Amino acid sequence: MNSPLSSPLGTEFLKSFFEDAVQSFVVPTVANEVKKAETLLIISTKDNYTNFIANLDVKYKMKFLDILKTSEFEGKEGSNICSYVVCENIKRVSLILLPKECDVRSLQEIGASFSNIISHRFENAILEFDGLKDEEISEVFYGLTLRNYRFIKYFENKKEGKASKLKSIYLFSNSANLQNILNEKAEVAKHNMLARDLINSPPIDLNPTTYSQIVKDACANLKNVEVEILDVAKMEELKMHSLLAVGHASVNPSKTVVMKYTGNPSSNDVDFALVGKGVCFDSGGYSLKPSGGMEDMKSDMGGSAAAFCAFRLIAKMGLKINVVASIGLVENLVDDSAYKPGDVLRSMSGQTIEVLNTDAEGRLVLADLLYYTQKNYQPKSMINLATLTGAVIVALADVYAGLMYNNNEIASDIEKAGEKTGELAWRLPLRKEYDSMINSTIADMKNIGSGRGAGTVTAGQFLKRFVNVEKGWEAKWAHLDIAGVAFDGKGGADPKTQKGGTGWGVNLLYTLIKDSINK
Repeated sequence: MNSPLSSPLGTEFLKSFFEDAVQSFVVPTVANEVKKAETLLIISTKDNYTNFIANLDVKYKMKFLDILKTSEFEGKEGSNICSYVVCENIKRVSLILLPKECDVRSLQEIGASFSNIISHRFENAILEFDGLKDEEISEVFYGLTLRNYRFIKYFENKKEGKASKLKSIYLFSNSANLQNILNEKAEVAKHNMLARDLINSPPIDLNPTTYSQIVKDACANLKNVEVEILDVAKMEELKMHSLLAVGHASVNPSKTVVMKYTGNPSSNDVDFALVGKGVCFDSGGYSLKPSGGMEDMKSDMGGSAAAFCAFRLIAKMGLKINVVASIGLVENLVDDSAYKPGDVLRSMSGQTIEVLNTDAEGRLVLADLLYYTQKNYQPKSMINLATLTGAVIVALADVYAGLMYNNNEIASDIEKAGEKTGELAWRLPLRKEYDSMINSTIADMKNIGSGRGAGTVTAGQFLKRFVNVEKGWEAKWAHLDIAGVAFDGKGGADPKTQKGGTGWGVNLLYTLIKDSINK
C-alpha cells in the first residue's frame, strides 16, 4: 500500500488547528462611554431615529443630522445611508432603519453588510442601537462576525492583506446582561468558524486519521467529555461492513469517532445523539463524479463538522444534559480493492444492501453509524446530518435543509430552532410508497431508489431502516440533508458567508439542545 500524502504544512498545521479557526475573530465590548473608533454603525427604528441621532450628535460631537438633511435621506423602513465624515476619530457613519418585520436572518444580514464595509478598512468600530432587545443586538454581532471570517491558512504571500483589519468592537448599552449574551454568541460563532475551517481544509491535510486526531485534541481539556476512536480492526470486529466498504480503497484508513458528554451526571440517560457523515473526500468511487467541481467534494464531511462542533460547543458551555456525537470518517476513492456497483454489503444491523451506485456512499456510512450509536447508547433523540443528495439542492436550493423524521415533536423542535437561528429546515415526507422504491430483488434493500424521482426522500427512507431496529429502541429521530446549505461554492449565496464552508447546523443544534433542557 502506498504511503499517505501529506502537504508541506504537515503536522504543524494540525497542531494549531483549533486555535487558528478563530483568526480575525473579535469579541465585542459592552461600554457606556465613548471609545476611540474609526467607524460607527447606527441601527434605529423609523419612528425614533431623529431623536436618537440628536443624542448621538451630542455624544460624538458631530453633525450627522445635517448630513441626513443634505443627503435627502427619506427615512423609510429598511433604508440605509453611509457617509464619510471627520469627527473625533470617526471616519465613516452608517445608518440603517429597521423594518417592522425584521427576523433573525435580517438582523444577521445587517451585521454582515456592515462587515463588508469595514473589515478591510478599519480596525475599530462602534455599534449604536435604538429599540432593539439584547438578543436582537447579538444577532447583528453574529452576522458581522461570521462575515468577518477568512480562511487564510494556505497563503504564503500577501497573507496580511487577506485578513480582516478589525480588532475591536464597542457596543453601547446599559443592559447588565448584554455582555453575557454576546459572550455566548461569540462561542457559537467560534465553533461555526471551526466547522468552516474543517470543511475548507484540503483532503491532503484533512483525512480520517488527521481529522480524528483533531477531534481528540479539541476535546482533551473539556470537562465530562470522553472520546473513543474506532479503527478498522475494531469496526471489522463490530461488523460495520457498510461503512468500511466506502473507505476500503483509500490509503487513509477509515475511523469512527465517538464523543460522550455527561453534563447531567444524575441521569444515566443519553438525551441526544448527533450523528455526522464524514466523507473527507468523495470521488464517487467507480460511479465516478464529473471532474468539473470535484474539488468541492472536500466538503462532503460537512455533517460531521456540524455534529462535532455543536457537541464541543455544548460541552464548552457546560449545558446540563447528556449528549453523544458519532462521526464516520472515510474517503470514497477508486483502486482495485474498491467496492463496486453490484456488490452486496452486510451492515452492522445484519441487513443487506445491494450497491447500485458507489456515489450514494453517505447513506452506507450512516447506516452503520446510526445502528452503532443507538445500540450502544439508546438515546432519547437522535439527529443525523449529511451532505447526502444533490436532489435536495434541486428542491430547496441553498435556503433550507431537507428535514425527514419519525416523530412530529422533534421535527417541530428543529423547525423552531431553525427560526431562532436563521438555519432553516423544511419537512419532506417519509411514506411506505417511497419505502418500496428501495426494495431490492437480491438483498434487503438497494442504496438508491427506482428512477430519478424523490432522490432525497428515498435516501431518508434508507436511513430510517437503521433506526429503532430492535425492540426497546424508541428514539425520536430526524435526518437533515444539508447538501444545499453546508457549502457555498461560488460565494455570496448567504450574506454571512465567504466562499466555502458555511458551518450550517452548529447554531441550530446548540439552540435545539439548550432549549430542550427547560422544555
